[in-house]
Amino acid sequence: MPKKPVPHKKPNAPKPRHFPHVALRRMEDQVVLVTGGNRGIGLAIAHALAREGASVIITGRDEQALRHASDEITRSGGSVVSHLCDIRDEDSVDNLFTDIGRHFPQIDVLINNAGLAQPNAHIEKLSLENWRAALETNLTGAFLCTRAALPLMRRGSTIVNNVSIAATTAFAGMAAYSASKAGLLSFTNTLREEMRPRGIRVIAFTPGATNTDIWKQFWKEAPREKMMAAESVADALVSALCLPPNATVQDLVITPTGGAL
Repeated sequence: MPKKPVPHKKPNAPKPRHFPHVALRRMEDQVVLVTGGNRGIGLAIAHALAREGASVIITGRDEQALRHASDEITRSGGSVVSHLCDIRDEDSVDNLFTDIGRHFPQIDVLINNAGLAQPNAHIEKLSLENWRAALETNLTGAFLCTRAALPLMRRGSTIVNNVSIAATTAFAGMAAYSASKAGLLSFTNTLREEMRPRGIRVIAFTPGATNTDIWKQFWKEAPREKMMAAESVADALVSALCLPPNATVQDLVITPTGGAL
């Protein structure tokens, strides 16, 4: 009597392997200053840098928001120092860097991130107060911080300026903001040429539409679901900062995959 065929057994599928999260800490022993690090993109950048082992300094004008941001980073295991600073004010900036110099031998990365939008208004209705506020924060503030930071920076350091796509793209009703960011882009390009002999990298950081509270200042109904997460933008910047010393990204442009809003 013929034997019954033995059904072919399929080999057991390999069980998925779960690897514990390992922090790369690619920025161990580096000191990084993030202006406007108490909210939005700045806070996301500060978190990402702290995860990589950097000693992070964050600044802001809102003491309560600054304290909350510092507590967040500390709870996640990061090293952070917060400092109240109005980057529009020369004395306030000088006090910030004097204090930094007392506690740290150098600054490895300066991220000029602090920024201010404006109420949406066509030029004939744009107040001088709103015009000055945008330029003083977005442009003059970056200049003051950069000038004060340079004595603490050495070969191999990096300066990042958060430029925004408004530097090269016109938006009706945003003259002050666009002018400040276009000026910041020009400042960044000039700074890069001046820093080449000193071996200091300069990056124009240009994120597209990112889901942060800045939209409340000029477009409260903006479609947040089409925007990038601040954490994604921060991760892209950290990757650029971790390039080898003999490589750099001059213009880091990050845009949502869905295109323009």
